[in-house]
Amino acid sequence: MNSTFPGGDHNGAIAEMKFGVTDYAIFVLLLVLSAGIGLFYALSGGKQRTVQEFLLANRSMTFLPVALSLLATFQSAVAILGVPAEIYRFGTEYWFLGCSYFLGLLIPAHIFIPIFYRLRLTSAYEYLELRFNKVVRICGTATFIFQMVIYMGVVLYAPALALNAVTHFDLWVGVLTVGLVCILYTTLGGLKAVIWTDVFQTFVMFAGQVAVIVVGTIKVGGMGRVWQVAAEHGKVSGINLNPDPYERHTFWSLAFGGVFMMLSLFGVNQAQVQRYLSSRSERQAVLSCYVVFPCQQIVLCLGCLTGLVMFAYYQEHPLSVEQSSASPDQMVLYFVMDVLHEMPGLPGLFVACLFSGSLSTISSAFSSLAAVTMEDLIRPYVANIPERRATLYSKLLALGYGLICLGMAYLSSMMGPVLQAAFSIFGMVGGPLLGLFCLGMFFPCANSVGAVAGLVAGLAMAFWIGIGSFINNTQAPPPLPNGTSILPLDGNLTTAVMTTLLTSVTTSEKQTGLKKFYNLSYMWYSAHNSTTVIVVGLLVSFLTGRMRGEAVNPRTIFPVLPRLFCCLPSKYRDKLRFGVRECSEDGRCSEPVCLAMEKTSNGMLNGLPEGLPSGSETGEVETGEGFAQADRAPTYIQRETTL
Repeated sequence: MNSTFPGGDHNGAIAEMKFGVTDYAIFVLLLVLSAGIGLFYALSGGKQRTVQEFLLANRSMTFLPVALSLLATFQSAVAILGVPAEIYRFGTEYWFLGCSYFLGLLIPAHIFIPIFYRLRLTSAYEYLELRFNKVVRICGTATFIFQMVIYMGVVLYAPALALNAVTHFDLWVGVLTVGLVCILYTTLGGLKAVIWTDVFQTFVMFAGQVAVIVVGTIKVGGMGRVWQVAAEHGKVSGINLNPDPYERHTFWSLAFGGVFMMLSLFGVNQAQVQRYLSSRSERQAVLSCYVVFPCQQIVLCLGCLTGLVMFAYYQEHPLSVEQSSASPDQMVLYFVMDVLHEMPGLPGLFVACLFSGSLSTISSAFSSLAAVTMEDLIRPYVANIPERRATLYSKLLALGYGLICLGMAYLSSMMGPVLQAAFSIFGMVGGPLLGLFCLGMFFPCANSVGAVAGLVAGLAMAFWIGIGSFINNTQAPPPLPNGTSILPLDGNLTTAVMTTLLTSVTTSEKQTGLKKFYNLSYMWYSAHNSTTVIVVGLLVSFLTGRMRGEAVNPRTIFPVLPRLFCCLPSKYRDKLRFGVRECSEDGRCSEPVCLAMEKTSNGMLNGLPEGLPSGSETGEVETGEGFAQADRAPTYIQRETTL
């Protein structure tokens, strides 16, 4: 099966290119190897017979595969298309986002990971019950499920649609093949298969991007020439220190606003937390954060270099008529087709790179959704589920969410402009969930009523600004004739998934009032929405009777002030704990019977799971899981809202 691909040569003519047998073979090999990894782990080791093994890889993973899996989940197909498009259109300023990676990974490594890991959680939302109560836990879980179900079908469909528009690669063959392979290895092989498949797919993504950069650079005349052309056309950006939060990209919004965006993804998102918890020790989990930092910098550089090479290439090889009217996400694929069409196999490698991004993101969604549904919505309410049956239920949940993903992909094909809104939901929900966890960890006075009220307020604020921004920008004429993008053009709506990239439009018209507020830089969205949760949560907590420090489980609190003012005498530092005792001083740190019974069904009926070292072996002190809270809020019913 051969297809022709339009591409611009130096005269702007349309070049013909064949997606040949070698290209298809490389793409099929990606799918076969991914499925093979799933089958291997389904038939080896413990054969995924326990919930602990299926959902947490038996807590046996080392830091390197966990780090690469974190990177693969972060590097979605949308980012592979989006970062070069961002650089091509707006220049290198986006590169400064790399400054946010340091705190965005250092804080999870030393705050979130120790708390989650020492509590021996499976779902991140179990923390919310230990800190507050079951109502808060269910609200957090429901918010996450809504976020991921809406998003996962779109992230499968959108890259396939972009690829189809440029290469005529069959749309539904791509969607169904990738979706079914992903369902296969996630359902059969569990989290261990997901992690090792992510490792393989990470190298495929690197190879595809490097191939495009190397060949494109050679055709332009070297990296020096690429940089010279970019500088001549003002695409090499300096440091913009403008503090205006309404300016789309500045150093402050990228380097500091980006920290909150990173925390919402790497700190409290179940897909990433689940990987930390699969590590064989807390130290290994922390190391995975440190290792992923330089890898993310490399990934960001590859995306930015692709954008610069693409810009330089099209300055010397004018765009065809079809390319001139293409959307930004399509431009990357046109560029790939132009520079690789003479090299059989390399177009197939980039297609494999693109769909590796989809596979890694979607498989993480299946696994994390199965984990939170099983641990937060089934086990607490269905007593005495046998381990084998619980594992079967978890596999069926992963399968069910996979089928829902395919259904969502079909719905995405009929969404039209609403497709942008579906992408936006992921970003709008990430900030409020970050705020909810920060409220619990850093503010001992917050109670469960305040937590629910804060979450509802944060979501309301996120959807208000998000929808207002969407409507405001769709009414404004875009400054560039890029057509209607398949992927979202409104970066304000895509905070946590890095689809920033595809790209917020701005108008030269001076705006005031709400219209100006709707143009708040998307890089501040997570910070704004998480702060809303904290402020409202604290106010409601004080109005309804704040939590006393003595009633708070010390294992669920990170004492910020005592650590910031560590030079003070101990009696003053004790006052900064607001009544929350040290675990060594509090005999109630061990979990109560009721919670212990609930947690023993968590794949640990006979103590620590196989392969998990004890504290005495690792030099790490294992800690208990806290106790039930006396503070119980009234039951709230959170209505599901859709766009």
